[in-house]
Amino acid sequence: MVGVSKMLLVAATTALASGAVNKTQECYNHQACQYKPLANLRMAGMMSEKNQLWKKCQEDHTCPYPKAASSGRAVCTNGFLTIGTDRYECSGMDVMSFVPSAELGSAVRGSDIWGWTDPVMGNEIAIMCLTDGTSFVDITKPENPVVLGYLPGTNHPTGAVWRDVKVYKDHAYIGSEVANHGLQIFDMTLLRPLYGRQGTNVPKLSNTAFYDEFGSSHNIVINEETGFLYSVGTKTYKGGPHIVDIRKPAEPKFVVGYDTHGYTHDAQCVIYTGPQKEYKGREICFNYNEDSLLILDVTDKDNMVVISRTEYRNNYYCHQGWLNDEMTMLMMDDELDEEYTSEKHTRTLLWDISNMKNPIHTGSFVSKEQAIDHNMYVKDNVVYQSNYCAGLRVLNGTDMASPNELAFFDIAPYCDTKTTKGVQFQGTWSNFPYYASNNIAVSSIELGLFVLRVQDGIL
Repeated sequence: MVGVSKMLLVAATTALASGAVNKTQECYNHQACQYKPLANLRMAGMMSEKNQLWKKCQEDHTCPYPKAASSGRAVCTNGFLTIGTDRYECSGMDVMSFVPSAELGSAVRGSDIWGWTDPVMGNEIAIMCLTDGTSFVDITKPENPVVLGYLPGTNHPTGAVWRDVKVYKDHAYIGSEVANHGLQIFDMTLLRPLYGRQGTNVPKLSNTAFYDEFGSSHNIVINEETGFLYSVGTKTYKGGPHIVDIRKPAEPKFVVGYDTHGYTHDAQCVIYTGPQKEYKGREICFNYNEDSLLILDVTDKDNMVVISRTEYRNNYYCHQGWLNDEMTMLMMDDELDEEYTSEKHTRTLLWDISNMKNPIHTGSFVSKEQAIDHNMYVKDNVVYQSNYCAGLRVLNGTDMASPNELAFFDIAPYCDTKTTKGVQFQGTWSNFPYYASNNIAVSSIELGLFVLRVQDGIL
């Protein structure tokens, strides 16, 4: 069933735009839209544990850590690099710049990150999520980043650590675990007048448009080839995908939701180009559902079809994953296995999905570091893993059945990943490796924004 929820875009002459909303509440006409996630979700326990940890570190004034911005490129030499008085472990990766949380527009903890390249001007923008809003940073000159503006979140008296962002057709879409937050929409081209700006006072931005047919959400998933947004972990459809048509970027329209297999933590939705002929050209979502990998054909939104649902051994929290370029393999991370099993070294699960009806867990890549894994992305079959205390790890995924590490930057020198003390929810949250420049934007929970680059000749 397709419903309509038109948003009025208010014309703006500067980046300080404002939007108005014309509600229809179409989603809430569906009984299934009222189905909230079960109270005994694994996610609830994990969020409680993280909140206790982060509350304590905030009380101890250790998140965010007060750090100074870097000046110039810090080169990794003989396994180390230095920023100010801090020494970081590294291999084959340099720090182009570092922007501390205090300079991002709100001196709070960091979370997700994404990126955008201006199709006209060529500027590369990092979109850094924070507890109470989102910061936009121009990293076109990676050694001299410029904070362009800060977009406060909605309905956030105290904020929430979990905030997520993706981009479609020059518009950023932002969700949060804040109750009744909804989906913020911001036209990225409104940043152009702020390119090259100077001064320490970060401009406040406003929504271009807004979608309120869900409140809180955990992750935003967008298939840029089709123009559909899948918000997962909302309080609708038992936390399963809540689907929104964003083909008109500032006029989001509710489509439908999927609740048959409950809560989805994260997903990747693609137009399938893999080896199975019957699915060529179909829109397929690979869903990470706490205890299983759910592969779903979402081509027909009124008749979505399960291709397979597969559990695996030691499934403590099926969190996130990404496909290889050929769509024959995927890597998956389980966020809690390092915490709850005797194996404390980061385990990445390797899956053969050449037959999506029968995915096979072929083995695992086990890191030398003792740390929890979080988010990973693949570009040209190179895997970029944000593994909390272990920092950004770069793997050769050309043969995804047998990956090997190429480079790394330990973003959290205060974590000892040579011991079990590294198994904690600190360090890096996520990364964005898709800039043409090959710079990588990396978010740190405690520190802020890092811009990294793998040294020449390694990839």
